[in-house]
Amino acid sequence: MPDVVLYGTRFCPYCIAARRLLKRKSVDFKDIGVDGNPKLRAEVMQRSGQRTVPQIWVGKTHVGGFDDLQHMDHNGKLDKLLASA
Repeated sequence: MPDVVLYGTRFCPYCIAARRLLKRKSVDFKDIGVDGNPKLRAEVMQRSGQRTVPQIWVGKTHVGGFDDLQHMDHNGKLDKLLASA
């Protein structure tokens, strides 16, 4: 399974939902908290081109935010991406 990275905050409802979805699928992921850390916020913005959290990567593939993750899960693309190690 490729490395999975989630940039998020502790209290963002979309971050919480993304964590739940990944845990439900038994995915080990690196959870990088950007709470109050402008350097990490800038890093995630540079990597993703987005200001919002969560921002999720599976391997080198930028999935996007929670809505993108959920959509990939519903159409079966997330399982394929997770299996593509």
